Amino acid sequence: MIFSSFLNFITPLPLLFAVVLMVEELILKYALINAYTHKGKANPKAVIGKVLGENPELRPKAKEIIPLVNEIVEKVNQLSLKEQEAKLRELYPEFFEEKKEKKEEKKGLPPLPKAEKGKVVTRFAPNPDGAFHLGNARAAILSHEYARLYNGKFILRFDDTDPKVKRPEPIFYEWIKEDLEWLGFKIDEIHVASDRLEIYYRYAEKLIRMGKAYVCTCPPEKFRELRDKGIACPHREEPVEVQLERWRKMLNGEYGEGEAVVRIKTDLKHPNPAVRDWPALRIIDNPNHPRTGNKYRVWPLYNFASAIDDHELGVTHIFRGQEHAENETRQRYIYDYLGWEYPVTVHHGRLSIEGVILSKSKTRKGIEEGKYLGWDDPRLGTIRALRRRGIRPEAIRELIIEVGLKRSDTTISWDNLAAINRRIIEPIANRYFFVADPVPMYIEGYDKEFVAEIPLHPDHPERGVRRLKFVPGKPVYVSKDDMELFKPGNFVRLKDLFNVEILEVNEDGIKARFHSVEYEVARENRWRMVHWVTEGKPCEVWVPEGEELIIRNGLLESDADIKVDDIVQFERFGFVRIDEVKDGKVRAIFAHK
Repeated sequence: MIFSSFLNFITPLPLLFAVVLMVEELILKYALINAYTHKGKANPKAVIGKVLGENPELRPKAKEIIPLVNEIVEKVNQLSLKEQEAKLRELYPEFFEEKKEKKEEKKGLPPLPKAEKGKVVTRFAPNPDGAFHLGNARAAILSHEYARLYNGKFILRFDDTDPKVKRPEPIFYEWIKEDLEWLGFKIDEIHVASDRLEIYYRYAEKLIRMGKAYVCTCPPEKFRELRDKGIACPHREEPVEVQLERWRKMLNGEYGEGEAVVRIKTDLKHPNPAVRDWPALRIIDNPNHPRTGNKYRVWPLYNFASAIDDHELGVTHIFRGQEHAENETRQRYIYDYLGWEYPVTVHHGRLSIEGVILSKSKTRKGIEEGKYLGWDDPRLGTIRALRRRGIRPEAIRELIIEVGLKRSDTTISWDNLAAINRRIIEPIANRYFFVADPVPMYIEGYDKEFVAEIPLHPDHPERGVRRLKFVPGKPVYVSKDDMELFKPGNFVRLKDLFNVEILEVNEDGIKARFHSVEYEVARENRWRMVHWVTEGKPCEVWVPEGEELIIRNGLLESDADIKVDDIVQFERFGFVRIDEVKDGKVRAIFAHK
């Protein structure tokens, strides 16, 4: 047997042939599965990955396993698809049961009320006054997922009609669009509220003519006093002609900021004072809007512009936070007056993540004060920050879908997001040694060069290896984090190199003596394993810890083949995203363990 020659080191002779048979059956099983799921042709590399993934103790002997895999795959590929299926059903019938269960198991979002295929239209309406963050992502992802689920339409609508308090900035229009596309969104239409002011004016005048809206010129304090008492504003019932005259004065600039407001007539006895005759349009002097400059002085408030656009754009379903339930109450007055059908509204709770800032105002303040490095600072919860940190878009979408449509507020831990992301990136992240705060170790007793060949990924030997060279007389570097292991008389294993005994620790570094090459010696003695590099390239890792950004300086394998945006695993340190490679130096952002 090809396999028997190297199993002797782990298997007593009486069990040898049983183990060989077991491994051959394992290879055959994955070869048949791979062939059956790929039109009758198994891929040897894929089979090797599966075998080693299920039996990590065999990874050191990957080179010896490969010929056996090739031999079995070749035989499997000579069978017809029917013969492959028959053999697979004979050896592994549960594969077909598991496949059936997975097909029947429907994970994801619940059905959408009053939804028809091809007729669902959703929208996401961010204010471009800051970067898109994880809290915003809930409404955005739910809107997009349902639009795609029902073969409908997803609209991106920029809500940018508050040039004073929530002032839009040109860069955020582009960033939000980029972030949505990075998340995998297919945007069917893009609309900008500030481009649609004439439409809002037309509807405002129509409602005034209908007697359902009026122009109030009360001082704000006086109106609030009347409203809270349930008393009508003195301008409320004045003739339509008077209201239209005031409306023209608003548009012509004859009123200043705060002197006139268009209000929608509602129930003056409504239990919520904020619903009573709510403001629809107001005056802003010198708005200096990034898109329209000072062309317009009368600006709609959110509830008016949103209500009009949802109808005009044909929106059928609205996803909004529970805290915005009051908006629906206000907007329904317009829909009732104009004879429109209000979209189906799906309310959900707020989403927050422990220890991560989501607030735009706090983020902006922190950036202005120099506390944060920008909107993509790894400590923040913006989509750009998460992306920079190595969080994949699939992980964010999966998290939001997992939380679903709960009406209660949800606080997730970073560990929740990290667990999903780890599952996604673990198969694709190549491995490298990174030594933080390096300490030199001088080793005696081994007088020849030793090249350690280490797989780039333990489950994917087909990706190749990286080579780390030990040169007699030159130090290797180990991490200061492992100093508690380097006590005189202790033994450690330099991973994938050899075992050493610690002789002395002083200000110049660590002195050690070669002991043995075999990993089995370290395993039997339970000696700890440490990572090492020789002449590594300088590397700093930014590690977000709450409000702090810790910078760990160290050495990365000198021949590490990495580029910006790669997500890799620094063994025993964690997963990182490569942020910069410049002048022989590397900067990485820590994602998670």
